[in-house]
Amino acid sequence: MATQTITSEQNENVWGGGNEPFGASYGKLMMWFFLLSDALTFSGFLTAYGLIRFRFSDVWPIPESVFTHFPGLEGDHPLLYVALMTFILIMSSVTMVLAVNAGHHMKKDKVTLWLLLTIVGGFIFLGSQAWEWYHFIKGEHGSVKVENHVYYIADENGHRVSLAQLVHGIEHAHHGDHHEKFTDSQVISAFLANKDMRLKDPGKVGKTYSRSESESLIKKSSVVQGANLKENEYGHTLFANFFFFITGFHGFHVFSGVVINIVIFANVLLGTYERRGHYEMVEKVGLYWHFVDLVWVFVFTFFYLV
Repeated sequence: MATQTITSEQNENVWGGGNEPFGASYGKLMMWFFLLSDALTFSGFLTAYGLIRFRFSDVWPIPESVFTHFPGLEGDHPLLYVALMTFILIMSSVTMVLAVNAGHHMKKDKVTLWLLLTIVGGFIFLGSQAWEWYHFIKGEHGSVKVENHVYYIADENGHRVSLAQLVHGIEHAHHGDHHEKFTDSQVISAFLANKDMRLKDPGKVGKTYSRSESESLIKKSSVVQGANLKENEYGHTLFANFFFFITGFHGFHVFSGVVINIVIFANVLLGTYERRGHYEMVEKVGLYWHFVDLVWVFVFTFFYLV
C-alpha cells in the first residue's frame, strides 16, 4: 500500500507542476491548438509561393515595382504603403498587449481604451488592404500578352513605359489614367510608330528584346490591363493568384479578429468580466490577434520583400 502511494505521488509531480504544469486554462489551450494548426496552413501557402516563384523567376514580377502607390502622392513609392500597413498592424498588437495587461490589473477603463484602439487599427488595416486590392486589380502601366507570356513596354534603355505614355506620348501624366482602356490596335499601331520602343520580360533579369524581335511579337499580341485570376499585367498569372489568396486569407483572419474584438469590447462595457473576476477572454483573443500580426510579418517579408 505504501509503495502504491509513493508511486502515485511521483507520477503526479513528474512535471513539477501538478495537473496543470503551465497553469493554462482549457480555453487558452484550445486557442494554442487552433493557432498551431493555422500556422501550418499559412506555412503551406508561403512554401508553395516560394516554390512557384523560383520556378518562374525569369518572368516573376518584382513586388517593389508593382506596389508603388501611396494615397495622395504622385510618382512611384515602392512598398511604402505596404510598410505603413505593417506598422499599423504592429501598433495594434501593442495596444492589445496593453489591453491584456490592464485586464490583469482589473482596470476596466484601460481595457476599454486599448481594446477600442486595437479595433480601430484593425479597421484601418482592412481599409488599406481594400485600397491596395483596388489598385492592383485596376492596374497601372498595362502590358501586352502573346499566348500566355506577358511583356512590358520599355524604351531603348529598358525603362518601363505605360500604355498611356505609349499611345499619348511619353510626357503624358505619371502613368496615365487608371481607368483608361486601350484596344489592341491602338497599342500595336503606337508601338510600331515609335522606333524607340521595345518589349521586355518581367522579373529581375528582365530580358529586353531587340527592335526586330519586339515588332514580330507585338503584331501577335493582345492588351492586358489590371489583374484577375486569369491574367495580369504584372507578369505570371500565378503571381496574382497567390496575391489574392494569401493576402485575402490573411485579411479574412484580420476581419474575424476585429469582429471578435468588438464582441469582447461590448462585454467589457457591460461589465461581464468584472463580474467574473478576470479578463481571460481578452487574453485569449489577444493570442489570436498577435498571431494574425505575426503572420503578416512573414507575408510582408516573403511576398513583398524577398
